Amino acid sequence: MPGSHGSLTKAGKVRSQTPKVQGKERRMPIPRIRNRRNYVKRIVNEKIAGQQSRAPPRRGGRRGFSEV
Repeated sequence: MPGSHGSLTKAGKVRSQTPKVQGKERRMPIPRIRNRRNYVKRIVNEKIAGQQSRAPPRRGGRRGFSEV
């Protein structure tokens, strides 16, 4: 194998130097609030399960290019 991308002695250098930050505790919302949120998401907004929410269409096409 011709060459390698950097020496293997430096592998993991940045990660080992980065200070450890504790993740914050995540709590599930209260079931009543969670159920209400799911109701709005599924019934009121009529979103089908697994369907991705779509971004609004971009106007004007690609910026910086004029159509000729």
